[in-house]
Amino acid sequence: MLAPPMTEVRTAMMIQWWRRMTFLHWRYPAEVVGPLLPAGLTPDAEDGLVWVGMLPFLMDEIRPPWLPALPWLSTFPETNLRTYVRGPDGGAGIYFFSLDAARLPAVVTARAGLNLPYRWSRMTLCTAGDVTVYRGSRRYEPRGAGYRLRVRAGELIPDAELGRTDHFLTTQYRLYTVVAGRLTSVDVWHPPWVLHRARVLELEQDLTTAAGLPMPQGAPLVHSSPGVRTRIGLPRVIR
Repeated sequence: MLAPPMTEVRTAMMIQWWRRMTFLHWRYPAEVVGPLLPAGLTPDAEDGLVWVGMLPFLMDEIRPPWLPALPWLSTFPETNLRTYVRGPDGGAGIYFFSLDAARLPAVVTARAGLNLPYRWSRMTLCTAGDVTVYRGSRRYEPRGAGYRLRVRAGELIPDAELGRTDHFLTTQYRLYTVVAGRLTSVDVWHPPWVLHRARVLELEQDLTTAAGLPMPQGAPLVHSSPGVRTRIGLPRVIR
């Protein structure tokens, strides 16, 4: 379980800011996660366990590299449910079980272009001081599935205190999806996250069960970050 090397995305199809990010992670048996993955991907497991992450954040300034960001359309809450995988070549990356977003045009575009499992949801994100409240409820597939999370961001984690797991869970530069029946990868570049400690004050969610996973056991491992600017590369068919 190692973080992949950073590779700059020279030709980007999209530029995005991911702001007010919270990372929640639980460990699952690899044999539970594996059957939910498409052919060609295997769980990136250690000691038979694989991480599953729920990441709520504010998507901001989303735009193609040659156009300005449009007000309203380019800023909205999003929440991803993902796991960590290895591709056919052994390369590390992430696979999304779901991506909830509050803007229907973004949902339609991502589903049509990359077949990413976006869901149109009613969502809010509100920050007061060091506490952020995220809420989401799907409009369909299945209707009503969602979450409520209240989290308090804490002190900055010094680089010297960041461990192997911290880097692995936040430093991934490739996503996998299936487009027209073919496994496809997309590279993503961003600078290193500035990570803070965080504490969950309240959490209710059923995104995991909607994805076919059992409810997670125990408290999640939590990180928060003000955010990063990202460059999303062009899709590449693997097989």
